[in-house]
Amino acid sequence: MKNLKDILYGVSVNELYGSADVLINNLQINSQLVKPNAIFIAIKGQTVDGHQYIDAAIKKGAKVIICQDLPAQRVENVTYIVVEDTKSALADMASNFYDNPSKKLKLVGITGTNGKTTVATLLYDLFSKLGYKVGLLSTVKILVNQQEFKTDNTTPDSLTINRYLAQMVKQGVSFCFMEVSSHGIHQKRTKGLNFTGGIFTNLTQDHLDYHLTFNAYRDVKKAFFDNLPKTAFALINADDKNGEVMLQNCQAKTYRYSLNSLADFKGKILENSLDGLLLQLNKNEIWVKLFGTFNAYNILAIYGTAMLLEVEEFDALKIISSLESVKGRFQFVLTESKISIIVDYAHTPDALKNVLSTLNTIRTGNEKLICVMGCGGDRDKDKRKKMGYIASKLSNLTIITSDNPRSENPEAIISQIELGVEPQDFKKILSITNREQAIKTASQLAQPGDIVLIAGKGHETYQEIKGVKHDFDDYKIALQLFNETKKDR
Repeated sequence: MKNLKDILYGVSVNELYGSADVLINNLQINSQLVKPNAIFIAIKGQTVDGHQYIDAAIKKGAKVIICQDLPAQRVENVTYIVVEDTKSALADMASNFYDNPSKKLKLVGITGTNGKTTVATLLYDLFSKLGYKVGLLSTVKILVNQQEFKTDNTTPDSLTINRYLAQMVKQGVSFCFMEVSSHGIHQKRTKGLNFTGGIFTNLTQDHLDYHLTFNAYRDVKKAFFDNLPKTAFALINADDKNGEVMLQNCQAKTYRYSLNSLADFKGKILENSLDGLLLQLNKNEIWVKLFGTFNAYNILAIYGTAMLLEVEEFDALKIISSLESVKGRFQFVLTESKISIIVDYAHTPDALKNVLSTLNTIRTGNEKLICVMGCGGDRDKDKRKKMGYIASKLSNLTIITSDNPRSENPEAIISQIELGVEPQDFKKILSITNREQAIKTASQLAQPGDIVLIAGKGHETYQEIKGVKHDFDDYKIALQLFNETKKDR
């Protein structure tokens, strides 16, 4: 076996959110990857069982089958290896195949509902500016030192993770910062990795379409900390009630950051405006370009991590003060017409509430706050009503529109969002199915000084409708439409 294209495995595309180009649920999709003497790993997915394709894999040349259920009919000269969990076996194989690259650099995982991308990306920026070669595995992109690769999943599959980690080691990368999703933990994508540290940001309702209950979702996150080695550090947000739960069975050295209680890394917001935050971090005052309470927590996590990785405090603070917002995460622009546009990934009730509450805290009250929002299809339906309630309560005008409807009817999703709007707030909402038209309407209704939040898709550059991804970038479209509206006035 000379390269990883010789390792094939059946998997549910739905479970891995559509990464069919790498992980196949039907051997016909990428039959060119099937080569003689291949290893086929049969993975049981949510909707498709890879065991169904064992015979097809053998006919295409597979000589080793790794499975959980031994087939009743077996083929001569084919080796069958039965394991308890093929996902776990795959993770160990991937790590060993690449000579355990996570042991050759400092790998820090960031998990939680909100803030993972911001914390991981800003840590990458911080350590890059400190002069290190750094890696990033995030929702937005994968970076091997300065080389960028696209990504579809918050936590890539175990083969992809180890392949990129090996590239990082080859290029002399010292640190890698990685988003760790609940799907990635549950599907054993992070098994076999050696983490130097783990960060917990917060926990609120999300992915209940997959985990079914909040407790199950929480316990999967907790499993990441349960498996950290004694040599690692675990840094948690002490102001989140689930923070201490993460540490219940954790063997790593534990640390806390907080705005509201005693902690190893204590913060205080001294000023909060659209221009940024004046913070006190332990005994240091620092001005940062990010704004909002949730970003104060993100900065605390970054500061604490830098200290735990033995960065000189003055150097860390100096660079933290220069960090810019991450694409699609509270991404701010002031138009020539003096309208403030904010594009944010807020796609959970808590994230949407945080962003709108922050804007209400720092606005004067003389301007309108317009919120363009929707909810994704084929995901947790329970949050739709809650997000409709939050948006209509905390905005002067809410324009409910499509997010990524996927296989669902977008009008049906909008109707479910509207169920959360109280009768007295119906005069404050508009429902426009076409997302571009919704943004255009916001541009036409906004006046100089107003604030327009476009929530839900953030960094995404597509809109998924009926299995097809169409080009759609909230930030670019908003700038174009607002500029066109300005010319028409």
